[in-house]
Amino acid sequence: MNPMREIRIEKVVLNVGVGEGGDKLVKAEKVLESVTKQKPVRTYAKKAVREWGVKRGAPIGCMVTLRGSRADEVLKRILDAVERRIKKDSFDNGGNFSFGIKEHIDIPGISYDPEIGIFGMDVCVALARPGYRISRRRHLAKSIPPSHRITKEEAVNFMITKFGVQVV
Repeated sequence: MNPMREIRIEKVVLNVGVGEGGDKLVKAEKVLESVTKQKPVRTYAKKAVREWGVKRGAPIGCMVTLRGSRADEVLKRILDAVERRIKKDSFDNGGNFSFGIKEHIDIPGISYDPEIGIFGMDVCVALARPGYRISRRRHLAKSIPPSHRITKEEAVNFMITKFGVQVV
């Protein structure tokens, strides 16, 4: 097989939306740090939503981006939390997919702490092939040709073969 056609995980992003700053956000950051062993970054509101009491620029969540071998190992643990099942609708036409976890204590190796509580999180996985950098580089940036893009079916097959995921 051509090594340039090989699909790999570019990044895994874990996101916890709390909706407010303060103590609850600090606890969510502790949860993400315990799951990933990496310091999370805060996310801020882009718009003010009066019904929810959210002001523009207020901290409302946190996220962690994982790349390389750490992304692979954390994704394997997180897939165990959803019993290695992903809906077919979770995959987009670009070969990326997302799913949610209702409770972080479902992840193997994470135990319940009554001081922290229970948080859910979104998991977004971006797949790529070697050569995808041409779309992001500064000098002579170009679009990725359709023949080199990852399709939905290729992404599903990659997850089935590499991680033993059941696509429902």
